[in-house]
Amino acid sequence: MYNTILVPLDGSGPSDSALDEAMGLAKAMDATVHALYVVDERVLHATQLDAGGLVRAYEKEGERIVSKAVEAGDEAGVEVVTAVENGSPHRTILRYADEHDVDLIVMGTHGRRGLERYLIGSVTERVLRITDVPILTIRGEESPMEDE
Repeated sequence: MYNTILVPLDGSGPSDSALDEAMGLAKAMDATVHALYVVDERVLHATQLDAGGLVRAYEKEGERIVSKAVEAGDEAGVEVVTAVENGSPHRTILRYADEHDVDLIVMGTHGRRGLERYLIGSVTERVLRITDVPILTIRGEESPMEDE
């Protein structure tokens, strides 16, 4: 059913949970997992700092994060392809999914609500609204309690 599963990672609890779910699905379906980290260039431009040095630092962090996916894949017996790309997160995820014929996107969600969700927005929500690729969203450990 799914041959290529994309899991965007940002190092947060929700993205770690999404990676775990993607690995389980990939193992069950003999699929390949694509672990993608996006360096958000919009934030870099807004800071007006040494963009080259800051970009390299974020890329290094991205490499560290996607290398954890490779380790998880080795443990699970799942093939993992990694990528660290620069751009707008939701646009980069959508482009990557299209270019690599992704069958499923597994994304973590922080479960933000109210004003925080309105002000910050959600990469997951943006991808969900635009793509035709099925998306499985996973609430991570950092999500607020339902009772709140």
